[in-house]
Amino acid sequence: MTAVAVDGLSFDFPAKWSASKYDEWSFYRNQFGKMRGGIKAVDLVAIDPSETVWLIEVKDYRVHQRTKPIDLGAEVQHKVFDTLAALLPAKVNANDSTESGFARDALRARKLRVVLHLEQPAKHSFFRPRAINPADIEEKLKVLLKPIDAHPIVAEKADMRSLAWSVQ
Repeated sequence: MTAVAVDGLSFDFPAKWSASKYDEWSFYRNQFGKMRGGIKAVDLVAIDPSETVWLIEVKDYRVHQRTKPIDLGAEVQHKVFDTLAALLPAKVNANDSTESGFARDALRARKLRVVLHLEQPAKHSFFRPRAINPADIEEKLKVLLKPIDAHPIVAEKADMRSLAWSVQ
């Protein structure tokens, strides 16, 4: 099993999966991320045994509510586009052989999937509202990401939507 920690959550992937915390790659941080003054990245990239690449963005609003002015759907779209744009240059130009190898494996993908892992307070309150309807954001992502993944998934620990990994 491969475990990857993101924002206080532990993503536990099955044994034959590869997973990497993409937004911490040195290629992204030191090379690609410095372009255009605003390159973004998804939190995780995972590859399953069927050669499906999973781009996973993690948002945990249980402690800190969302304050960014940009729409969440647009933010995820931007991160997905920029991550995809970085994979080929990472394969060719990354200084870290683990990162270039992971990018090489990702570029062999037969399928591409997008997941927004969205944690919100279990109970709605004035100070910690459950303000984002997962079904609404999923519909928005279907429109924004249709050429990439016509069926993106919005999941949370309480509803993992039949995904192969678990989150603690």
